[in-house]
Amino acid sequence: MRIVVNVHSHSHSGTGKVLTWSSAATLIFVVIEVVAGLRASSLALLSDAGHNFTDALALVLAAFAASLQSKPADDKKTFGYHRAGVLAAFVNAITLILIAGFIFYEGWQRLLNPKPVGSGTMLIVAAAALILNGAIMWSLHADRKHDLNIRAAFIHMMGDALGAVGIIAGAIAIRYTGWQQIDPALSIVIGGLIVWTAWDIIKESLNVLLEGLPSGIALGAVTDAMRTVEGVVDVHDLHIWSLGSNAHALCCHVLIEDMPPSASDTILRQINQVLSSFHIHHTTIQFEHAKCALSDSRCSIVMHHEH
Repeated sequence: MRIVVNVHSHSHSGTGKVLTWSSAATLIFVVIEVVAGLRASSLALLSDAGHNFTDALALVLAAFAASLQSKPADDKKTFGYHRAGVLAAFVNAITLILIAGFIFYEGWQRLLNPKPVGSGTMLIVAAAALILNGAIMWSLHADRKHDLNIRAAFIHMMGDALGAVGIIAGAIAIRYTGWQQIDPALSIVIGGLIVWTAWDIIKESLNVLLEGLPSGIALGAVTDAMRTVEGVVDVHDLHIWSLGSNAHALCCHVLIEDMPPSASDTILRQINQVLSSFHIHHTTIQFEHAKCALSDSRCSIVMHHEH
């Protein structure tokens, strides 16, 4: 006897408005920072403006992805739009890597041929950047732990806030030492920070897009936990993947003792309770009764459960 059960669960993001105003504020600040960087001849400020521009792009894409993720599944996108946020995170991270490469090149050129910079302008603009990015980080921190899309945007902001702290320290150092190479050195440090913040996002988003095992879940641990359910003989053909950053799916075959369908429904509920502890809420489980598995007969019952 075979019982095929599908359980569906969807979550919705409520951070669209925060992402929208954050992207608008960041874009305005990019213009201010570019003008200030040109007037002060500061490569560090211009590098930070480039980082801020990718931040704005990240926030725009994150807002768009958040709105897509909230859309329900339909007859063409049967799993919904969970991966829109993951794809946005991947694009954001790749963009950051490209920007960092440009910053490294320009920083090296400026180290070889240093130019005088306006340390006062650097200090004022960097302080304003720190305040802006700190405010955006505070507005996103609650959702960053369970949404890769929001986490990518948050890390963008964190990286830029740290960059602003470095620029403030550099501006003070330039004012008191007169060493102009500090400015391009800071830009190279900011570039390294950009690469560091982007790398984890690239790895995690690629894992989701390639349907790898979700981070923090061990296949053996899930199998062992399912086998502890009374009536379960064995678990095989187990597959676990992520629909999005906070939605995991599972399909498998479960060999159970010979029993009527009403009794197997109890096993199903217990299995799903076990799987919920792994944050797996979308499951397709095919039951195979031991008696049928040992025979050549084809006995099957198909049941569908929607939540």
